[in-house]
Amino acid sequence: MTTRDDVIRRNNVSVFGHGTQPMVFAHGFGCDQNMWRYLTPHFEQDYQIVLFDYVGSGRSDLAAYDADRYATLEGYAQDVLDVVRGLDLRDVVFVGHSVSAMIGVLAANQEPERFERLVLVAPSPRYINDTPYVGGFERGDIDGLLEMMDRNFIGWANFLAPAIIKNSDRPELGAELTASFCSTDPVIARRFAEATFLADNRADLANVRVPALILQCSEDMVAPLEVGEYMHRQMPESALRVMRATGHCPHMSHPDETVALIREYLAPAPAA
Repeated sequence: MTTRDDVIRRNNVSVFGHGTQPMVFAHGFGCDQNMWRYLTPHFEQDYQIVLFDYVGSGRSDLAAYDADRYATLEGYAQDVLDVVRGLDLRDVVFVGHSVSAMIGVLAANQEPERFERLVLVAPSPRYINDTPYVGGFERGDIDGLLEMMDRNFIGWANFLAPAIIKNSDRPELGAELTASFCSTDPVIARRFAEATFLADNRADLANVRVPALILQCSEDMVAPLEVGEYMHRQMPESALRVMRATGHCPHMSHPDETVALIREYLAPAPAA
């Protein structure tokens, strides 16, 4: 059985803040918990902040990596549930970026009683177009990216990271994401990329019973507007906010707008 100490060590869990309600932040592909540093100071006064790294990412225990477990997003959802169970968290506000949005959906569908709200930042249930569904990529596009990872991992990172961030007036953000991609074990990153970009979690959306906020970025090459609109239609308890933020990482490029929209969503409803 995985103990609290095992989970804290394996997933490099950090817990801080002055509140009692847990707010769990889950990073995206090729990233780690440090990417949330622009957001957490705005919530630590009111929440118990929980940060972690997926096994294979950041400062997690690489010896715990299991290729079979992490071949699908369900394995990463198990990491989320291990953290939530290990720390015995209840009424969780889960904030997930990119692929972690869907990982959070999978976790919440397994144990909805532990989650109060989902905040899905730049989510996508399916990256590949499937007429009439618009995911943003053709299968050949994804195959080409995976092949590029195999041939030239550093070149792939230097090409993709700035395009994902998009905000060319702030090149330091693209450089940070590139460095984060490059610091990941190439074999593990390749497997995580396949699990991410070939996944199809559209059928899971209708089963979500935890209220969710969908933060849809403008001009996002990874998750276009049609994706956010599709998710909103499929998720019965969702709210959609289209951001002014461009690119795929608004928590890094536009933290003030991201914080404001999350605060607005989590604010208690006014008394009747």
